[in-house]
Amino acid sequence: MEPVTLKTERLVLRAFVASDAEAVYAACQDADIQHYTPAPTPYRREDAEKLVTDVAPRGWAEDGDHILGAFRSDDGALVGSFCLTRLFDGVYELGYWADREQRGKGYALEASRALCDWGFDALDAHRLEWWAMVGNVPSRALAERLGFVVEGTLRNRSKVDGAPHDWWVGGLLAPGGAAPAS
Repeated sequence: MEPVTLKTERLVLRAFVASDAEAVYAACQDADIQHYTPAPTPYRREDAEKLVTDVAPRGWAEDGDHILGAFRSDDGALVGSFCLTRLFDGVYELGYWADREQRGKGYALEASRALCDWGFDALDAHRLEWWAMVGNVPSRALAERLGFVVEGTLRNRSKVDGAPHDWWVGGLLAPGGAAPAS
């Protein structure tokens, strides 16, 4: 699949290009991004270059990992990385991180909403999932504002810094989808 470009009121979501590596590298120096996402720790310049020139383009080419950088329309600043990763037929995982300087301004919500809408429309997704390590309260708040229903906590789902951590999981159904079972 060819990468898409999505536009919102204040953002442009587009495929990363090589010249974005410096902004990605700077954003990923944030300890929260390194702790709460699968970003390498420590995050090196080579990691950013690999993301923008190899990982993201390959994800689009293989139609499995649809990674877009979100950039402000007014000054071009990197807001963050937003992706939909294919889990099963019609089911994708929403993943994101936001640059520390861009948090608290509604940009991540705006970018995530645009990507979710695109996933339901263009990818024919019937379900989106969101996963976050317990304790990543900002990620959970964003997911809930998007309409994700937190469906459970998975005990010791993965190790981070050598220690097991619990994870939250949530789901968002396509508009008009079935209501959650009670």
